Amino acid sequence: MSTKPRTPTHSPEGAAATELILALFRSNGLLIAAGDRLSKPIGLSSARWQVLGALAEGPATVAEAARRMGLRRQSVQRLVDALAQDGLVQLHPNPRHQRAMLVALSTKGERTYGQIDQLQTAWINDLSQGLGRRELQAATALLLRFQQRLQTAEDDNAEEG
Repeated sequence: MSTKPRTPTHSPEGAAATELILALFRSNGLLIAAGDRLSKPIGLSSARWQVLGALAEGPATVAEAARRMGLRRQSVQRLVDALAQDGLVQLHPNPRHQRAMLVALSTKGERTYGQIDQLQTAWINDLSQGLGRRELQAATALLLRFQQRLQTAEDDNAEEG
């Protein structure tokens, strides 16, 4: 006689949050594919575009850029190295830290980011047509609250481990 593993029972909120997470996973894959299509004519990938976007906010260390993007420092370091090799970013001494260089967009990087920003603007204006600004703002507010809870849980786990 085989016993079937017990399926945990979610609270109504837990079930809804699970559906949200699954939708986010699917959306993330679709967004990366769309980003790759948008950025390919400019010679970028979604990942490289994401780093340029984080640096468009201003110069940052690799660790700071990674935090802006919600990624690990090591993966961002590899992307920064490739972007530097392509002349899209420059490394500068950091007056706040001797070893952690500041990464900034180069002139070529600013121009490239401007090109992809124009493509993204046209794409997102078309994609969001008819969705409603208030509905999108409410979804954003919910995702930011969810993100904060995830970050708090991650920070708590890091302190324990």
